[in-house]
Amino acid sequence: MRSPATVTAVVLLALAGAALPARAAAVPGGPTPPHGLFLTVSGSGSTWIRGVVLQCVPRPAGPHPEASDACAALDRAKGDFDKLPGNPRACTKQYEPVTVSASGNWRGLPTSWHKTYPNACVLDTATGPVFRF
Repeated sequence: MRSPATVTAVVLLALAGAALPARAAAVPGGPTPPHGLFLTVSGSGSTWIRGVVLQCVPRPAGPHPEASDACAALDRAKGDFDKLPGNPRACTKQYEPVTVSASGNWRGLPTSWHKTYPNACVLDTATGPVFRF
C-alpha cells in the first residue's frame, strides 16, 4: 500500500507534467495556452494537500477565493514569490510546517516555485492572499 505522501507526489507530478508539454507544444499562430498558476499548500509530511488555479490575465479569474488580491500582490512583486508584500504580523513559534508551490505561467513567463514555512501564520505573513484558499 502506498503512503499518502507518495500518492500526493505522484498526483502533483502528473498534473505538472500534463501542463508543461502542452505549453512546450504551442506553435506560433496556434491557440494560446491559458495563462495561470496552479497553487498548492500541503501540511507536514503531505498529510493533507489542497490546490487551486489562479488566473490573472486578462483579469483575475478562476476558483481562487481571493483572486483579485492575489493577482494584485503578484503584480506588486513582479511575479517573484520571494518578494510578495505579505501580511506582516506576529506569529507563534509553533512548528507545523506547510509547503507551498506555484507552477504554470505568470504573465506569459514559465513559473515554478516552492517553499516550506514553519507554520500557516508565517506563510500568510510572507505571501498574503496568494495562498489563502
